[in-house]
Amino acid sequence: MRTHQPDQGVFRSISSEDIVWQQFPAFPPAARLAVVVGDPTQPGPYMVRVRLPGGQKLMPHRHEEDRIYTVISGVFYIGLGETFDEEKLQAHAPGSVVVLPGGTPHFHWAKSGEYVTQVTALGPITLEYLDPANDPRNM
Repeated sequence: MRTHQPDQGVFRSISSEDIVWQQFPAFPPAARLAVVVGDPTQPGPYMVRVRLPGGQKLMPHRHEEDRIYTVISGVFYIGLGETFDEEKLQAHAPGSVVVLPGGTPHFHWAKSGEYVTQVTALGPITLEYLDPANDPRNM
């Protein structure tokens, strides 16, 4: 018999109303994360959603894991590099898919209002700020 991936052994449908938004220690206080499928703290596949209110920034950081972002709503502004540079931001409209290789320094800005992205990756989830002073876990 085939073994299923964690949290994927039973057919189910997850509606927007079922999404539970929570604070995530590595995010600024106004940002939210929702676990959609899997357990991001464990090895294996996971899917989370990230909601960043308008005006909020995630300063330069990196993730160990490769990530695939799907823009659910709003405009997702992401830039590559070790320092925040508005000139490097690229805007991605709803429906866009962004592939981010693990280890790539990048930053986000909800420049034109709130956005929601869906992140698919293999856990465990990681987030390392390049400047520890930008890490909310250190405040």
